[in-house]
Amino acid sequence: MTSESRVRARRLPLGVAVVVAVGCGILMATQSRINGELGHRLGDGFTAAAISFSIGLVIVAVIVALLPSARHGARLAIAEARTGTLPAWMLLAGFGGAVFVLTQGLASALVGVSLFTVAFIGGQTVSGLVVDRVGIGPGGRRYLTFRRVFGAAIAFAVVVWSVAAHIDPQVPVWLLVLPFVAGVVQAVQQAANGRVAAAAGSAVSSTLFNFVSGTALLVVIALVHAALAGGLPAATVYPGDWWLYLGGPIGVAFIFGLATAVRVTGVLLLGLCSITGQLVGSIVIDLVAPGSGHSVDWTTPIAAVLVVVAVLVVSLPPRRRPG
Repeated sequence: MTSESRVRARRLPLGVAVVVAVGCGILMATQSRINGELGHRLGDGFTAAAISFSIGLVIVAVIVALLPSARHGARLAIAEARTGTLPAWMLLAGFGGAVFVLTQGLASALVGVSLFTVAFIGGQTVSGLVVDRVGIGPGGRRYLTFRRVFGAAIAFAVVVWSVAAHIDPQVPVWLLVLPFVAGVVQAVQQAANGRVAAAAGSAVSSTLFNFVSGTALLVVIALVHAALAGGLPAATVYPGDWWLYLGGPIGVAFIFGLATAVRVTGVLLLGLCSITGQLVGSIVIDLVAPGSGHSVDWTTPIAAVLVVVAVLVVSLPPRRRPG
């Protein structure tokens, strides 16, 4: 059985894939809050990101060790990369996740989860259109129909409006640029993850490649930063709150979920569904457990509702013409 046949046999129904993508978005917002707080406590977002990804790598490695199918899938993906069937660079898609987690540790605690999320969403939405048009994802090339472009335009306009409403002279512009860039890279990562999962016949195998490459990159970045900054955080600085180290396990969950759902939804719809989850999750987080000095105003809930509308515009099936 070819990798394409295996993927068709294991695909989720579209409705289930949409729910999974929304749930992954909520997890992403939760991870942003946790990793941002860890970076704030340590005073070092680079080390916080490396810790988060390293914990995730240990979890995934244990899972793969216990699942023969995952190990077999990893070998299949490597074999397809060697033959050129699968572009080899897709095995390094975890670099995108590394950028996302790094920006969480550096920016989310300072700007708030809601503002961080809308900046991230802007990059993800624009990149999703391009990625689908180029055909990087496992669903192949998806043409830019009016409905898809219109839905993405709604989402992007909402993001621009929401960010503009929260511009603060005390917030450096680069803090908003970083999550935007992470969003651009995230769309490419999700598409590549779907292709790797298709080649491996297992989203677990795809998740393993993510955490291997992402951890390697973040550890190198953290060590370089430590050399320039005078060392890693002292042992006494590391917080004892257990929940601050859940960023890695949460990352395992949503990377696996996104790699599974993208096979059905495509990158653009996946991005818009996860956007909905991120917005709703970020609002709840900033209401229930806000960072220092952050609160939710009236613009954010309205932005969340409008993005849900954008998701519906993109996901509704086209009307069939009579005959």
